[in-house]
Amino acid sequence: MTNTTANKLRPLLVHALAILAVVTVGAAIGLTVGPDEWYRSLAKPVFNPPAWVFGPVWTILYVLIGIAFARTFLRDPKGPAMQIWIVQMLLNWSWTPLWFGLHMMWGAFAVIVALWLSILAFIAVTRKSDPVSALLFVPYLAWVSFAGILNGTVAGMNS
Repeated sequence: MTNTTANKLRPLLVHALAILAVVTVGAAIGLTVGPDEWYRSLAKPVFNPPAWVFGPVWTILYVLIGIAFARTFLRDPKGPAMQIWIVQMLLNWSWTPLWFGLHMMWGAFAVIVALWLSILAFIAVTRKSDPVSALLFVPYLAWVSFAGILNGTVAGMNS
């Protein structure tokens, strides 16, 4: 393989591995600590989506998040955008065990607020340097906004 070919393949490999990692970890967490009898017994608002919606939505979002990771990593792997990306991903992955595993509804709400702020920070930091990555996070911000409202509402209804 020539150096030119390797240089062309590296971004594709980084994108593929990033998407695979983000989707796999997210799915593993969801399957390991997913909805259980406790969650099914909670009072929920009328705008609570059916359970089948969450898997496809998160899969799409995780693909977008993985692409944003790859773009950010390839541009500046130690820069502020990458650091914010890591923070938001750790917050994202911590929400499910807090909510479904530990049943800490208000603790999960605090995490989702921090997650929302970190998504907003990522968008702000990448807006000019990589508008594509910023745009990739807009559906994520919209979904987490909705999820935050849902989290707070369910917590309030069951406190």
